[in-house]
Amino acid sequence: MMDGILDLQKKALEELDTIHDRNGLETFRIAYLGKKGLVTTWMKKLSALAPERRPEAGRLANQVKMNVTRCYEEAKERIALQKEKVESFLDVTLPGRRFARGSVHPITKVTQEICRIFVKMGFRIVEGPEVEWDYYNFEALNIPKDHPARDMQDTFYVSDNVVLRTHTSPMEVRVMESQTPPVRIIAPGKVYRRDSDVTHTPMFHQVEGLLVDKGISFSDLKGTLTSFVHQMFGYETALRFRPSFFPFTEPSAEVDIRCVICKGKGCRTCSNTGWLEILGSGMNDPAIYKFVGYDPEVYSGFAFGMGIERVAMLKYGIDDIQLFYKNDMRFLRQF
Repeated sequence: MMDGILDLQKKALEELDTIHDRNGLETFRIAYLGKKGLVTTWMKKLSALAPERRPEAGRLANQVKMNVTRCYEEAKERIALQKEKVESFLDVTLPGRRFARGSVHPITKVTQEICRIFVKMGFRIVEGPEVEWDYYNFEALNIPKDHPARDMQDTFYVSDNVVLRTHTSPMEVRVMESQTPPVRIIAPGKVYRRDSDVTHTPMFHQVEGLLVDKGISFSDLKGTLTSFVHQMFGYETALRFRPSFFPFTEPSAEVDIRCVICKGKGCRTCSNTGWLEILGSGMNDPAIYKFVGYDPEVYSGFAFGMGIERVAMLKYGIDDIQLFYKNDMRFLRQF
């Protein structure tokens, strides 16, 4: 009889471990602990034992009943906790949660806008290597060995004849080598220079433009860039062409726009001039045509280049170029 009550306890505890819902738990309570349950029924059998065996059997029976009851309560608490977790984790009556959507980075956004404007004007997008031969990066662009742009403080040299391109201008020569005029291209991409502060980074993005054909004049250059500025910054934006110098254009000009911060009144951003430089440009120097076999008596053209970060800073009123690369979500969410 003693073995029987212990076997009953073992069976009851094993069955409790397999129960995972309230209905199963209630069925177990009735089967084992109810008025007609197995434990209750077994305890009623104590009266049939000899008087000297009743005390020991009674203690064992009470211990078994306590054990089964305690395990039942623990299982009840476990199942209640599981149900609470499920209900707190999943409420089917709640509306669905919307996941945060990413957005285009401001540099990519401005690059796409610049390309879209020039493609509408008939320009073709080309891309080239970021690790470039010295010949294409400098020599073929009329930048001789002793030119200041070759200073090691400005250029990252991989070897004597290989550099990280300092501009996307090498694509001008590469394209002109591969086709005869007319040529009308823009070359967006990453470029590298040894410089870093609030307005410069060692790596930045640039768009180079080139047009070569018969009868191209400075008026075509001015008309093209004026149309670009108005489409990028608004048709009310004033601009000016200021004489400058670049090794591969002659004449050359910087293009300034009216300060987007102070509207031309003069402020810290524009050094109180009312103007902000946006890009460099000029008519192609005939000297570069000898590298690609073009006849400068027949063909003429112009080139221009702009830093995409600078355009983005002017367009969105950003005063620190490093914000583009810090991955600060507070900044990026604005775009």
